[in-house]
Amino acid sequence: MKRLNIKNADIGIMRKELEMAIEGQYSYDGAGVKLRRIFGGQNAARYTDPFLLLDNFGSKDPKDYEKGFPWHPHRGIETVTYILEGKVKHRDSTGVSGVIGSGELQWMTAGSGIFHEEMPQVEKEGNSGLQLWVNLPKEHKMTQPKYRNLKDKNMPAVTDSYGNRIKVIAGRRADAIGLISDLSIPISYYVVDMKKDSQFVQDIPEGHTAIAYVLKGRLGVEKGTEIEEGSAAIYKRSGDSVAVSTGIETAKFMLISGKPLNEPVAWYGPIVMNYKQELVKAYEELENGTFIKESADVQDL
Repeated sequence: MKRLNIKNADIGIMRKELEMAIEGQYSYDGAGVKLRRIFGGQNAARYTDPFLLLDNFGSKDPKDYEKGFPWHPHRGIETVTYILEGKVKHRDSTGVSGVIGSGELQWMTAGSGIFHEEMPQVEKEGNSGLQLWVNLPKEHKMTQPKYRNLKDKNMPAVTDSYGNRIKVIAGRRADAIGLISDLSIPISYYVVDMKKDSQFVQDIPEGHTAIAYVLKGRLGVEKGTEIEEGSAAIYKRSGDSVAVSTGIETAKFMLISGKPLNEPVAWYGPIVMNYKQELVKAYEELENGTFIKESADVQDL
């Protein structure tokens, strides 16, 4: 491992220490979309709570993504889709439809139930993006579904003293406040373009989960440890900030943080509830046609 310098001498600052570094594994999902799964599953959720799953899909070859993610349900979670290149068409069973373009994000609260499809479009530049699943707390599992569509041009952004550019999707950085703000639990989501030989520090509350995922380049995530493209750093919850650094090359990464729910997780396929009987009821409703409770609210930001 190349040693990268991360200063930790700030008076009164308690950096979150690295819990583990993980490398995404290639897999297939949907109707045959090739993707890199960074984390997912109930075992991982012990460390990533309130986050359940993170996938990075992307390819120049249409065969790797053109079959997409045909009709499927969700309940009890939020899916956050951020498109890096290309376009994804989306529609649900109640008639809501749209396109998520390059640099755009959709924060979908499935709540009581969404039945939808997400279909990457064949583009000359290829198609790539991220999808994050966020668990909903027990009292919000059956809330009204909602779409928040965020355009790239409307994402607040700031530049720090190193010249690093930080897009704020949710949370706050200096005077930039993310437009995704009506969430059921405190969550932050940043996309950071870092200069070479630079550092980045972000305040994250004590007790909150923090995860950094590298989209490009290499990132120093703890003194003496770096991770590369396709890998993530999961931090311990004690401490009130995260610090990362770059060496001789630039880097791009996403940083997410959130307050753990510490609730039971009953998970089968695209539905995540608290107890097994709630899962059984959800799949019975899929069979008898009573799964969708109400149409989704749509908010364009």
